[in-house]
Amino acid sequence: MDNGSNNQQPDFQQQNGQPNGGNQSIYINQAKTNGIGTAGFVLSLIALLVTSWIPFVDFVVWLLGAIFSIIGLFKQPKGLAIAGTIISFIGIIFILFVVTVLFGAALA
Repeated sequence: MDNGSNNQQPDFQQQNGQPNGGNQSIYINQAKTNGIGTAGFVLSLIALLVTSWIPFVDFVVWLLGAIFSIIGLFKQPKGLAIAGTIISFIGIIFILFVVTVLFGAALA
């Protein structure tokens, strides 16, 4: 829409040295976080790296990591929740494999 002049500037009223009577709009752009997904990832990583020498504690930490990561999949952002879920399930499969081999060797 052309109102007849191409270089028309907006009309600001000057009061107290600021445009629009001193009213200011402040926009806060806060980054979204997924705390429970991050907690699941950290627990999964701890279970993978640290507690693998204590079998029962390892299983509990891995299970908690899996639960928190799965809950975190329903929130944004999902990156660490996905990573935590993958690490947790790889760890749980590994634990089940080791337990199966140990019970198989004990029964043989």
